[in-house]
Amino acid sequence: MRIQLEVIRIIFILVFFVIFELFLGSMLHFVYSKFGVNLDNSGWIVQFAILILFFVIYKNGLQYIGWNIKKGRKRLTKKVSKLLISTSMLLLIFPPIINLLFN
Repeated sequence: MRIQLEVIRIIFILVFFVIFELFLGSMLHFVYSKFGVNLDNSGWIVQFAILILFFVIYKNGLQYIGWNIKKGRKRLTKKVSKLLISTSMLLLIFPPIINLLFN
């Protein structure tokens, strides 16, 4: 029974990630298109930034939702969380810069 519940939890997290990525990706694509930024060559940078944000959300929150309680789980430290979020924000700034430099 515990394994089935854990599989349901994993499916829930994957569905949450897909919805998170679709919503945030669509919103960012809309904002970039309003500024005239073409994401054909640099769209993967945006996807990677969203993946980093989701990793921070998972490690600091979603990891603790579930039935399989393990003692070795730890949240990211504030320093690491800030570093990853800052890196993600920098990656989100790169596509407009790349668009300005190469177009």
